[in-house]
Amino acid sequence: MEMGLTGRVILVTGGAAGIGEAIVAALRAEAAVPVVLDRAARPVAGESYALDLGDPAACAAAVSGVIETHGRIDGLVNNAGVNDGAGLDAGVAAFRASLERNLVPYYTMMHLCVAHLRARRGAVVNIASKVALTGQGGTSGYAAAKAGQLGLTREWAAELAGDGVRVNAVVPAEVDTPMYQRWLASMPDPPARRAAITRMIPLGSRMTAPDEIAASVVFLLSDAARHITGQFHHVDGGYVHLDRALTGPPLAGL
Repeated sequence: MEMGLTGRVILVTGGAAGIGEAIVAALRAEAAVPVVLDRAARPVAGESYALDLGDPAACAAAVSGVIETHGRIDGLVNNAGVNDGAGLDAGVAAFRASLERNLVPYYTMMHLCVAHLRARRGAVVNIASKVALTGQGGTSGYAAAKAGQLGLTREWAAELAGDGVRVNAVVPAEVDTPMYQRWLASMPDPPARRAAITRMIPLGSRMTAPDEIAASVVFLLSDAARHITGQFHHVDGGYVHLDRALTGPPLAGL
């Protein structure tokens, strides 16, 4: 399928590792021009800006740099974030900090890019999380931020439909990223914990691979999805929507 992404300039926040890195690789494979915005100290192949997404001035400077270099922005992938465990006991300051870390940068980047996206009739993909819909326990800040991302997806899709700008969200569940692997390694029995998690994933009893998330992001940015906007695209092996009976032993009489 011709995706029509050749030469398109697409900003990817958090593009130096994990899901973001897979998105960047998939965009390059489609001959797009991904630009990474990430705080990572390690070098990133291709064009990148090392910055704190919580710094609006740094974000504005990066967007200005992209326009100076390319003269256009065709797409934005809001991806950067972290499940920081700011739960009910963490307090207001920690909750507010979680929103600043995980939600506000999505708005910041959209605010800075929207005029350029209008000019190009571009596309936006927000990387959300199943936590917005299922809850998780102990992570109020992250859950609120991810729910906010879904709300903004619908709001921006509505506001920009008349400009031909499409806005969608990809909603992962359990994705086998380096960050996830580090979290598992911190558990008392990592193999047992991993097995318990994957047992709950109906399709294949396995975690989603980052490149599977990336493939959906590329699709939603592409001309193949030119009449799709305001949608929440789940890439989770059925984790959120399918019956939990599918993941357990057969039930008598069924």
